Amino acid sequence: MATPLTAAETLAALKAEGLTVHEHTGWKTHNRDSATGKKFGPVIGVLIHHTAGHDDRELCFKGRSDLPGPLCHAWLGKTDGLWLIGHGRANHAGSVDLDVLNALREETTLPKDNQANADGNDVLYGLEIENRGNGKDPYPDAQYRKAVLWAAALCRAHGWSEKSIAGHKEVQPGKVDPSFDMDDFRSDVKKQLADTPIKTTPAKPGTPKPTKPTKPGTGTASKPRVDLSRLIGAAKKDPAAKQGHVSYMAGTNLTEAALVKLGYLAKTYAGDGSFGSKTIAAYAKWQRHLGYAGDDANGIPGKISLSKLGSQSGLFEVVA
Repeated sequence: MATPLTAAETLAALKAEGLTVHEHTGWKTHNRDSATGKKFGPVIGVLIHHTAGHDDRELCFKGRSDLPGPLCHAWLGKTDGLWLIGHGRANHAGSVDLDVLNALREETTLPKDNQANADGNDVLYGLEIENRGNGKDPYPDAQYRKAVLWAAALCRAHGWSEKSIAGHKEVQPGKVDPSFDMDDFRSDVKKQLADTPIKTTPAKPGTPKPTKPTKPGTGTASKPRVDLSRLIGAAKKDPAAKQGHVSYMAGTNLTEAALVKLGYLAKTYAGDGSFGSKTIAAYAKWQRHLGYAGDDANGIPGKISLSKLGSQSGLFEVVA
């Protein structure tokens, strides 16, 4: 489980993945949290839908008489690009199968959805893709690619794999969306996650444009950085602090994502930004794996062990 991204973090993650992002007026505060009395999160995955129509961006923003908006977090048009619609709880998933949610949480094989006994709006990000969903309406290559990038961006930001992605048809009995193969989609996201997104900054007037790398993830790409001293501070302070205390969210989340990826930490305990006792225990296992013992395997990161964790997971670099 993970703390939902802030609006600023969402924008940054999507742009870092290479997406051009359009912002609907009011999207940053458009949600169902207050109306339902239920706060969005912790989040466990992303859900893919098709809209079953055309020209329905405003419908997804405003909702219907029987279902208030937002009906998703992001809407992806055939030609209009990706639009951020809401931030917080959205009416997109509805009642879903708890067994499927648990599988998304643990990143295991999805079981057959045969009941609707849990609220998916609490824990899932939602993307609506403009498409009639009749099997005859095509998904343009550019539109499909943007859907892959959207899902990859959120997974990358939380340290999730492609196994944290589902189609609406996989979580709620009777649903048929999206009208493309989800195994293929997850495979495409997996390939995207294997590359490091290219971060760009606006060039100053008169500055020559940099040459683009020939392959995604090469050339000017750089990995996120974890500050060792700040992470050590979090590891020493967070376990004894009040529940929910966060000292160094970005570095802790990257470290936990690496421990999850390498099999030392269950996904359930990752992504909340707190370097708690479960993370200490997982990091100690990692240290013992490297051959450390005694006080050298106490769960407090060191430069060598953290550098190897970042290198072997491929998720980050270390700065002292």
